[in-house]
Amino acid sequence: MSHNYTVIVAEDEELLLDNLVKKIHAADLGFEVVATAQTGHQAYELVKEYTPDLLITDIQMPVMNGIDLLEKVREKFPLMRFVIVSGFSDFDYARSAIRLQVTEYLLKPIDSEDLHSVLQNIKNKFQAEQSEIENIFNPEMARQSSEQVAAKLKDYLLNNYALDINLNLIANNMHYSPSYLTKIFLQQYDTTPSKFLIAMRMQKAQQLLAHNQDLSIRQVGEAVGYHEQGYFSRVFKKQTGLSPFDYREGHTS
Repeated sequence: MSHNYTVIVAEDEELLLDNLVKKIHAADLGFEVVATAQTGHQAYELVKEYTPDLLITDIQMPVMNGIDLLEKVREKFPLMRFVIVSGFSDFDYARSAIRLQVTEYLLKPIDSEDLHSVLQNIKNKFQAEQSEIENIFNPEMARQSSEQVAAKLKDYLLNNYALDINLNLIANNMHYSPSYLTKIFLQQYDTTPSKFLIAMRMQKAQQLLAHNQDLSIRQVGEAVGYHEQGYFSRVFKKQTGLSPFDYREGHTS
């Protein structure tokens, strides 16, 4: 069973943007570019509209750069996959500044073989997730009531909160749109799957910080699905009002 994975590409130079889109389609790996942007702000608005499986973005863009874009997207769509594109002079900066669960990095000028390898790696991960998800979320599940579907998704998130979860794949398996799946979850639990996932991660992180003093803050973040300590700390502080360090200090017996 073949799957098309939706992509948004953000690149401020039009010729480079068009060339990258052509190379993505020429790779013939099932990735479909559904929209393109030349500023970070445009890209963010398109991500909200399309909720793609994959966002490919340049680091240097006007209005909102790639780093700020990924920060905003990761906050609202923690389940999305990212690829960073950068020039040589920005490459080390990109690698050190963005470990926001970025799937891959591509160096300009983009080589077709490198791009093919990156997309193949991402596709392999999607397919591995797909095989696991198909056992739970499938057309048969879609015949159940919306309450049952929402409950099953809630259970899945509770049991897999530390993993990268692709909501689009879950929805596609049941022939739902991601927005419809989000809607029925919201109706049942008064929150979206993404917000529920963040809340679960923060709850578990608080438990680990308070009761597992042997774990570093980095290890706590990794245990709940955040592979970059700085990003984990920012999310934690936004949700709780305290940094992970301050929270631990206040809950040390």
